[in-house]
Parts: sequence; C-alpha cells; structure tokens
Amino acid sequence: MRLSEPVEWALHCTTVLALVPPDGAVPSSKLAEFHGVPAAYLAKSLQSLSRAGIVESVAGRSGGYRLAKAPADVTLLDVVEAVEGRESSFHCTEIRKRGPARVSPRLYSPVCAIAEAMYRADEAWRAELRNTTLADLLQRLATTIPTQAVAKGTAFLQEVLS
Repeated sequence: MRLSEPVEWALHCTTVLALVPPDGAVPSSKLAEFHGVPAAYLAKSLQSLSRAGIVESVAGRSGGYRLAKAPADVTLLDVVEAVEGRESSFHCTEIRKRGPARVSPRLYSPVCAIAEAMYRADEAWRAELRNTTLADLLQRLATTIPTQAVAKGTAFLQEVLS
C-alpha cells in the first residue's frame, strides 16, 4: 500500500499545530513554507482536515489553522482518513469467478481467502493507526528531532505567531 504525499504533509502539519497555543493560528502558506511543500496542494489537505474537525480555520489578519482537538484525541487514522478517505486499501474484484477455471457462482465461498487475508491486514494496519495519537507522536518526536532543527523550528513559529 502506498499513501499519498498529502497524508505525510497532514501528519507533519498536525504535529506542528499541536504545539501552537490555543489562541494562536498558523497560515497555510507558513505551514507550507515550514515543510517545503507546495502551498496550493497543502491547502487542500488542510481543508480536508478542517472538514473532519481535526483542525479549525481562523479568519482574520492573524488567522490560519490550529488544532481543533487535544493531541491525545486525534489518531493517525483520523488524519489518514481525513485526507485519503475511509475505503479499504484492498478492493476485491472477484477475478476468481472469471477465466477458463470459473464455475457456477453458487460454488464459491462468500469471501475469497485472498480477500479475507487482505481485509484482515487492512484492519490490522488501521488498528495500529487508531491506537497511535498525535500526543504519542509528539512524545516520540521530542526524542528524535535534532536540537538544531528544534531551535530553528521554534524560532520560525515564534515569528509567525507574533
């Protein structure tokens, strides 16, 4: 399975927004600049996150986006589904019922063993994402981001928020 780049962008943006004070907001253009991604495409991801209630848009001169929920209340699955949708990563098209080896449809089991395994794998992946929150990510990021990057990122955000 391959997720689109906007999922990565959305995850990074939500972790940054989790660090913004409740009365602050970061413009989408500044989030795009912070991550070095195209502003127009990032705006679409932020709109998807907003529709899902993960972030909220703040109007006005010092407007932008901020997290709409506590980081502990936003799962990675919430972010992925906001950007990619809720469809399963596997779509069975019942090719077992085609070609020269096909038999009467009534002879097939309700779910193909291949589809069944793929659906289980998809659910296991979603369960892992469902069990990991932005708060969990922030905790892990705090120990893995280089000190210089933290200093630069903090300075950037302070400038944007002032």
